[in-house]
Amino acid sequence: MTKTHRTLVLDVVGLTPALIGEDTPNLQRLAQQGAMRPLGAIVPAVTCSAQSTLLTGLLPRDHGIVANGWYFRDLSEVWLWRQSNRLVDGEKIWEAARRHDPELKCAKLFWWYNMYSSADIAVTPRPMYPADGRKLPDIYSEPPELRDQLQQKLGQFPLFNFWGPNADIVSSRWIGDAARIVYDQDRPELTLVYLPHLDYCLQKFGPSSPAIARHLREIDAVCGELIEHVQRDGTRVIVCSEYGITDVTGPVHINRALREAGLIRVREELGRELLDPGASAAFAVSDHQLAHVYVADPARVPEVKALLEKLDGVEAVLDMEGKRERGLDHARSGELVALSRADRWFTYYYWLDDARAPDFARCVDIHRKPGYDPVEMFVDPEIALPMLKIGWRLLKKGLGFRMMMDVIGLDASLVKGSHGRPTDRPDQGPVLITSEPDLLDGIGPVEPTDFKALVLRHLFGADVPR
Repeated sequence: MTKTHRTLVLDVVGLTPALIGEDTPNLQRLAQQGAMRPLGAIVPAVTCSAQSTLLTGLLPRDHGIVANGWYFRDLSEVWLWRQSNRLVDGEKIWEAARRHDPELKCAKLFWWYNMYSSADIAVTPRPMYPADGRKLPDIYSEPPELRDQLQQKLGQFPLFNFWGPNADIVSSRWIGDAARIVYDQDRPELTLVYLPHLDYCLQKFGPSSPAIARHLREIDAVCGELIEHVQRDGTRVIVCSEYGITDVTGPVHINRALREAGLIRVREELGRELLDPGASAAFAVSDHQLAHVYVADPARVPEVKALLEKLDGVEAVLDMEGKRERGLDHARSGELVALSRADRWFTYYYWLDDARAPDFARCVDIHRKPGYDPVEMFVDPEIALPMLKIGWRLLKKGLGFRMMMDVIGLDASLVKGSHGRPTDRPDQGPVLITSEPDLLDGIGPVEPTDFKALVLRHLFGADVPR
């Protein structure tokens, strides 16, 4: 049987070659002792799609994850952030690895699509939603008893530090601590760990902000602890990221343009407007710098394409041929796919009057919104005493009253960083660092579709077949 070398893969979201330096001494040391190269980005350069490519070696046309969510045509509904691994087609890294070592154990910690996969060990955020409307922090794990073991040792998973206005290093530190526990307890040959911290601050402040230095030091410390811990056993280490985040100057309200053109239909509920995708002639599922545009009548695709190409901030609108060139020609994709300019991004906003925005627009509610909303990272600056309002809401919650944490604003200009299109400069895109320079072939950027084969080489050596 092929000798297996224990390997740790750290997905440090938003990390780029340009960010490696004096504020990341542990990552810089790993790069100097091993090797560092740019990692290519796919379209769309967003979490679910990028991770699926890294783990399968396939493009979205083949693994099917065309964004962080899409329009389910058979349901006439938009769903984002699903968690079932059965949505992802293709052989995963650990499945390929078991052809060489049938006993190989894989731990997949906080990478997405982490429920019901063939990985031996899985941990992922899974809030509880009781019937009274509350959202309670929790995780899902395989095996099930791991959920209680981790939360007994580390405390409740800090969900509200994982996403929202309070997102900070606390959640990534919890994940890092959980990874060490799993590593020591279960001794997996392959450990995949997702550390999201940079993703939040880079979108919130932009990569050019001086504020980023502190956040780089924080995530570098988490990485350093994990790397030092596993290398005591001679474990090989790969650090990667999914995309680079670039500075942005403002949003593109793509759905408002479609609404003004009479293509979007809404349904009114209690004086507020809800997108009615099944009745709309065309609408967009916005996901950072990419938007899937679903057009009900194929004959109207040229009309919608011409409309979108005129929008300020739109760089390209891909039709079938354009999707094919980018590896995005899958049935889940929109009839059209819009890409923003590097300095812009797409909102999901479809209402024309903020007074008629749906109630969830002012909440952290990633499952109800028909598109990604980075404004959820900000407390509404128009709230005079935000902590007082939040405290009152929490008091009502504690007393058992229904309450709505409507503290998110609708000012999309607050967002200073975004991603979704490949960056114009490789050093501002994703990065790959390895402790094993002899296993990194060639020169220049590593193709994301080659990442799976690279991990297999780390596990089994340079001559392992794919």
